[in-house]
Amino acid sequence: MDAIRLTTAQALVRYLAAQRTEVDGAELPLFAGIWAIFGHGNVAGLGEALAAAADTLPTFRSHNEQAMAHAAIAFAKASSRRRMMACTTSIGPGATNMVTAAALAHVNRLPVLLLPGDVFASRRPDPVLQQVEDFADGTVSANDCFRPVSRYFDRILRPEQILVALPRAMSVLTDPAACGPVTLSLCQDVQAEAADFPRAFFAPRVWRIRRPSPDPAELAGAAAALRAAKAPLVIAGGGVIYSGAAATLGRFCQTHAIPFAETQAGKGALAADHPLNLGAIGVTGTAAANALARDADVILAVGARLGDFTTGSRALFSPGCQLIGLNIQPFDAAKHFSLPLVADAEAGLTALGAALAGHRAPAAWEARARTGIEAWQGVVARATAPSNRIRPSDAEVIGAVRRAVGPKGIIAAAAGGLPGELHKLWRSRVPGDYHLEYGYSCMGYEIAGALGVALARPDAMVYALLGDGSYLMLNSEIATSVMLGLKLVIVVLDNGGFGCIDRLQRATGGASFNNLLADARHDMLPRIDFAAHAASLGAIAEQVSSIPELEQALERAREAPRTFVIVIETDPAATTEQGGAWWDVGVPEVSTRAEVRAARTAYEQHLAARGD
Repeated sequence: MDAIRLTTAQALVRYLAAQRTEVDGAELPLFAGIWAIFGHGNVAGLGEALAAAADTLPTFRSHNEQAMAHAAIAFAKASSRRRMMACTTSIGPGATNMVTAAALAHVNRLPVLLLPGDVFASRRPDPVLQQVEDFADGTVSANDCFRPVSRYFDRILRPEQILVALPRAMSVLTDPAACGPVTLSLCQDVQAEAADFPRAFFAPRVWRIRRPSPDPAELAGAAAALRAAKAPLVIAGGGVIYSGAAATLGRFCQTHAIPFAETQAGKGALAADHPLNLGAIGVTGTAAANALARDADVILAVGARLGDFTTGSRALFSPGCQLIGLNIQPFDAAKHFSLPLVADAEAGLTALGAALAGHRAPAAWEARARTGIEAWQGVVARATAPSNRIRPSDAEVIGAVRRAVGPKGIIAAAAGGLPGELHKLWRSRVPGDYHLEYGYSCMGYEIAGALGVALARPDAMVYALLGDGSYLMLNSEIATSVMLGLKLVIVVLDNGGFGCIDRLQRATGGASFNNLLADARHDMLPRIDFAAHAASLGAIAEQVSSIPELEQALERAREAPRTFVIVIETDPAATTEQGGAWWDVGVPEVSTRAEVRAARTAYEQHLAARGD
């Protein structure tokens, strides 16, 4: 056997560096690099291997393990899952810090390779520093927390095991149906052990997107349902973008006169000014999209998870509506009693378009869609226009940012009230200019995620929009962005706490409690100078007090040499009331508050309307 003697860590690094991908006809490294925070459990083994391979597999340093994994995940999303990154940590809190990010990647179907250090396979020095001991199971370590949030999990106990584990990991990471987080738990003594590895194992390999075509019987059933439909609707999910099917979707909808709506992950697949684009659907949807969704008799969901925000907690669509699930993942294709059409989005839409040749939806249905779109555009213009409020609304800030963003601008956001307002009000131009993490709605993703987007899209200006709550949770990657020369424009909307959840609390009859800082237990309210804090991390930063000042600051930010942070106080109670569908949030059956009892009555009415 033609072999080379390497440590397990050296072999792993060499293997990752040899993996390739094809993007727009060009061959590129599949792994753009590896994020690392070293500690005991990875610094001696994997750290030494990475230092020796710095030119072939770049290593990036972060300040927080969850944040670096967010950045890696955002990189994969911004790369339409064509490229990805890996992350390595020490064995203890460093490893468990990444579990939240693993869950985020799992929910959003995004590939990331997680390489946490682990305890000694030999168990000679047990218990080691940071080791979690299970009194009943000697095989358990803290890394078992990754099992339920990994698409594939393996613990490397012998050097030769990577000959099997790494190809299995790659097959998951590059499979559009199965992709998500892969965890290879690396026992720290095994990382440093050497073995003879076959040279063929390190031969370059190009991974290409698999595009399965639909089953003929499923295709015939879907086509028959759409031909019979009087009020068809398409829902565009993230799978449209990941498949590169945006243009095909546009042609499909125009050819067959079928209006379409967008999920959070699917927003931006087609431009906002497409004549059949109804905009956002569901709980954070537009009035145009939700009105047609309620009356649709057939809905074609393309590459969508069909979560509760899209379906209005299964109450948005009429009981007689037939769903068709065009999805590469059978699990998603069959949701909500859908007719499954298991296929790649591009291949499935192409085949379905051919099966519908010559067919167009009723003209009256198309005309109704166009009327709804025009009316909603008026709502957007009014909501995002500057007002005379002492503290502007989120919508007004969004309007100012939207006017400032150039043709290559990308926005990134994740949690709180902003995703709902952005989903309804933001007008995208091209696929990929709207980067929202809302499958897991993870506070703290915003800045780290924007960093990953900037790494994937160095040609773009990346804008991160977040609230003060998310900023306080995870802001350290401002320093990383400065260190790496990855400029971000960060707009912090300071509403004095968790304004979104305060609104939900009051909407379900509760009193404001423990969400806004003023309503939480306190001896004194802190005066947090976010601009000064951001400046201390190396950013250029300033506080503004009005929309005109914000617009001027955004102009300065565009020309700034490094990350620029703008802070503006906003009204925690103001939100865009128009549009939107019901969301099932359990309201207490028993309460001393009249407001809660009234909310419970309304809740039960919604349940009855849904058929519960």
